[in-house]
Amino acid sequence: MSIVSLPHLRAGRRGANITYGGAMNDMKFDNGADYSPPINMQSSASMMNVQSGFLLPAVMDPAEYCRTNLKIMYDEDNSQTLKFEKGTTTLAFIYQNGIIVAVDSRSTMGPFIASQKVKKINEINEYILATIAGGAADCQFWQRNLSVQCRMFELRNRHRISVRAASKLIANTCNYYKQYGMSLGMMMMGYDNGKPTLYYVDDEGSRMRASDKTPRFSVGSGSTYAYGILDSNWRWDLTDEEAIALGRKAIYHATHRDAYSGGICNVYMFKEDGYRHVVSQDVDEMHDHSKDPQ
Repeated sequence: MSIVSLPHLRAGRRGANITYGGAMNDMKFDNGADYSPPINMQSSASMMNVQSGFLLPAVMDPAEYCRTNLKIMYDEDNSQTLKFEKGTTTLAFIYQNGIIVAVDSRSTMGPFIASQKVKKINEINEYILATIAGGAADCQFWQRNLSVQCRMFELRNRHRISVRAASKLIANTCNYYKQYGMSLGMMMMGYDNGKPTLYYVDDEGSRMRASDKTPRFSVGSGSTYAYGILDSNWRWDLTDEEAIALGRKAIYHATHRDAYSGGICNVYMFKEDGYRHVVSQDVDEMHDHSKDPQ
C-alpha cells in the first residue's frame, strides 16, 4: 500500500491548490481579509492527533482498483468479502427562527445492521455542525480533516471561518477524489453574517446552498420518504415546536419505510446564539405510541 499525504496536495504533486485554492476567494469575500499562507497540514494534524494521510492500493491505477473492487453503494457490496459501514437518513431545513437538523442513528454493512448508535451530527467547530450519510469511514475521516483546516484558519486569521468557506473546502476535496469511489453526503449549517446558512456537499464535489426555493435537504437511503414529509408540511413561518415536530416526523417515516434507517431519532435546533439537542428518541417507541407522531 502507498501513502498519499495531504502535504503532497499543497506541494503540487497531487493536485496543487485543489483543497485550499478554490476556497480562497470565498474566504476573502466572506470575511474581508486576505487568505493566509498555506497551512502545513502534516504538522497541524500531528498537533491535533489527526491522521494526515491515508492508504491507497499499491497498483498502477488506485482509483480504478477502488472503483472496481471496493464498491460501497447500497446493495452493490453484497458480493464483497469486505463490506463498508454506511449511514442512512439525515435532513435539515431552514425556517423563520433558525435551522432544524434531524438524523437517525443506524449504520449497515451489506444486509446487516452494524450499529444503532452512530453519531451522525458532528461539530466542525463551535459554530458549524455537519451531518454524515454514506460511507462511515469516508465521512468521519474527511470531517476530522475539515475540522483541522477550520481551526488552523481561525488561528491564522483570528476570526472564525464562515459556513460558506468551510463547505467550499470539503467540496474541493471531494471533487478531487471523486474518481476513488468515495461515499459521502454531508450537510453543513451555521450562521454567516447573522443569517442561517445551510449547504449540501456530496462525493462528486457538488455543493448547493439552501435558498428560498430549496430551503431543505435530505441525504441517505431514506431521503425519498423524508422529502415526502418535508415537501408536504414545511412552511417558512413554522414555530419552534412545529419545526421540531416536522423534523422528528420526517425521520420517523423514513425509518419506518427504509430498512437501512433506524435506531435513535436525534433532532438539533440551531439558532444564532448556538445549537442544542432537543430530541433523542428510539424510533420503535415513536411507532408504538403513534402511527403518525406529531
